[in-house]
Amino acid sequence: MNLAAIDLNLLVAFEALMEERNVTRAGQRIGLAQPSMSSALTRLRALFGDELFIRTAAGMQPTARALALARPIGEALAQIRTTLAPDAGFEPATARRRMTIAVTDYGDLVVVPALVTLLRQEAPGIDLVVRPIADPASSLSALERGDVDALIGGHLPGSGRTMRQRLFDEDFVCIRDKARVTATPLLSADEYLRLPHALFSAAGGDGSPGVVDAILAMEGRKRRVAVTLAHVVAVPFAVAGTDLVATMARRIAGRFAEIAGVALMPLPYDAPSFAIDLLHSRRAASDPALAWFLATIERVGRAL
Repeated sequence: MNLAAIDLNLLVAFEALMEERNVTRAGQRIGLAQPSMSSALTRLRALFGDELFIRTAAGMQPTARALALARPIGEALAQIRTTLAPDAGFEPATARRRMTIAVTDYGDLVVVPALVTLLRQEAPGIDLVVRPIADPASSLSALERGDVDALIGGHLPGSGRTMRQRLFDEDFVCIRDKARVTATPLLSADEYLRLPHALFSAAGGDGSPGVVDAILAMEGRKRRVAVTLAHVVAVPFAVAGTDLVATMARRIAGRFAEIAGVALMPLPYDAPSFAIDLLHSRRAASDPALAWFLATIERVGRAL
């Protein structure tokens, strides 16, 4: 393909259409009137030999060809913007900015406190707004629209318009009332099944014990859930002073072990770990403040 014969602004139009899924809004985003944006779409279709976007009741939906093009075009444009952008001279210590993230319960309890500490130390002028991820799909849409700057948590859905970075892996442990743990804090598989369990069951919560239940089901075994709780932070306090056992993400259990009076014990089953991810858009390539903020989240993840 002869690049000299191609208007590279068409790629900017393609990116806007992928983001907005609407010709008028895409045109407004890049400063084109609706007729000019429609003309750009016609030229894009001719360039790639594909419809690219099909009108439906739900808006302009990308074809398989458009979805395949989205990531490489987005990355190419991001690289061009980074190369051509002037030095913004971003200084965390003096910057004034508001950042918004959405997090799962896990991210709120484990990642956010360490992130706040770093921000107060290195960028006290940056304000942080933390929203809950109640519905992962809705939070992903908010990220794509630019309403939030990043998502943090486990088991998060992604899309062709977002980027995913693994912060770290998490595994599971058991917790029991500290006074009931013997000098050798180990649970056998039989004892684990014999004891009554406390369970965190909020939809979308990280560290869902469903993984353990699937392992038990493969062996034809089942545990008894004596207490079901809606908030993960309530689990260690419910276990303390009782005969209950619970299965939790290691870092959350460790954060509350001392204050709740519970002890951590190895899980007597080989449960797979799960990833805690950072999701963000490609805007960081042209936004030095956002790039620094995302890098700071990565630093927090490496330290946990």
